[in-house]
Amino acid sequence: MFVQMRKTIVTEGNSDKVVARFSGEGIIEKQEGFVDVTVMVKKVRRGDEEVVVLVRWESEDHWKQWEKSEEHIAGHKAKLGQPKPDYIVSSEGGTYEIKAVKTAK
Repeated sequence: MFVQMRKTIVTEGNSDKVVARFSGEGIIEKQEGFVDVTVMVKKVRRGDEEVVVLVRWESEDHWKQWEKSEEHIAGHKAKLGQPKPDYIVSSEGGTYEIKAVKTAK
């Protein structure tokens, strides 16, 4: 299993915008090897909010297929030249190979 992770820091009160973007219906669900998307918001009392998105794939090859797909590339091209939303403070990501998983017995 393979995971793509993205952590986005947003200004107070705006985490719901990132949650909506990643939890709504999209084309990724139709991609071969796609497993699921998990969207998490770090609990904070006030101040900047942190949203973590995990996209799980059956394999790294399936993720690479998605990254190179016409649909994925077209989505990014459509946003070229557009400024990032002003509520986004920072964003970073990475990819991970899952080595172990424990489940309830």
